[in-house]
Amino acid sequence: MPPTGNLFQLPNLPPAVEVFTALVETPHLKIERIISTGQTTPPGEWYDQSQAEWVILLQGRATLTYADGTALTLEPGDYVLIPAHVRHRVDYTSHEPPCIWLAVHGELL
Repeated sequence: MPPTGNLFQLPNLPPAVEVFTALVETPHLKIERIISTGQTTPPGEWYDQSQAEWVILLQGRATLTYADGTALTLEPGDYVLIPAHVRHRVDYTSHEPPCIWLAVHGELL
């Protein structure tokens, strides 16, 4: 029987901890749930990932900012495809409710 679970069941962890849980992982694809409770990308740092990332925000609010200055405010149900090597950062995640993300990393483009 394949593994099952509930994306909205939150672990009992201190609020300062961001949780990354791999749900599916192969050499070319990774699907993970991320729980953020106010965490952001440290000042002056950027994500520059070697693979594309498709992400949907299931709960909470968040702001992503790109190196060109474009900012996206995400609410539940909003999703975005971030191509490989597009520099971006997380500038805001809500604490209450916590952000629940579903991220798909892979050779999508």
